[in-house]
Amino acid sequence: MELLLLLYSFIFGALIGSFLNVVILRLPDEEQSVVFPASHCPKCGTSLHWYENIPILSYIALRGKCRTCKTPISLQYPVVELCMGLLSLALYHRFGFSLILPFYFLFLAALLVIIFIDIHLQIIPDKISLPGILVGFACSFLNPLISWQQAGIGILLGGGILYAVAKGYALFTGRDGMGGGDIKLLAMIGAFLGYQCLLYVIFFSSLTGSVVGIAAMFWQKKGGQTRIPFGPFLSLGAMSWLFFQEDILAVWSWYISVLG
Repeated sequence: MELLLLLYSFIFGALIGSFLNVVILRLPDEEQSVVFPASHCPKCGTSLHWYENIPILSYIALRGKCRTCKTPISLQYPVVELCMGLLSLALYHRFGFSLILPFYFLFLAALLVIIFIDIHLQIIPDKISLPGILVGFACSFLNPLISWQQAGIGILLGGGILYAVAKGYALFTGRDGMGGGDIKLLAMIGAFLGYQCLLYVIFFSSLTGSVVGIAAMFWQKKGGQTRIPFGPFLSLGAMSWLFFQEDILAVWSWYISVLG
């Protein structure tokens, strides 16, 4: 029975992931709706049949090409579906059928959309982060893991810390090093996870972002002009805290004890 529930969790997540692909593609465009028209090939405009919309499996069956015009389909589609399926499975495995399950499912779906939009366009839509802040804070009144006070402080500190960093960087370098979208995203993360996560999320995102940034500098050969989106690293930091909070705190306690 438990194995069946895990399978259902993965399938449900993959189905939502299929919709998230639509959100990723259309949400940044003010002229498009995430609801209408129905899914279609972006090249030839042919509407997709239901059997062409089966997460992951349809991509494999079609060999990554549109059935009508044979235009290659982006690998992003099955990747997003697979990621959301695995996140949904992991979420059920960690929390089971509990009151907070839908809250954090919505949170992870929002983070996944942010990751891919920020990678493509280097923007984090306010349509996700601002409602996310409100939803995260509202959920804290029902969330047994964090209190509304912790969520409120998380919003203030999350937005405040990155705002101070961004202003400091701009003051000393004369360049904008961080967008307002990152600031709102960290405030949203603070709303869902509480202020306790913020130092770790900032440390994780700064470390991984620096490693990727240095690699990108060598790859792109642009030196200090290299720009990489910061939102994906903040989002991955939040995901890792949600699933591995106890392990992270255990490692931190061990590190402090070693230092004496």
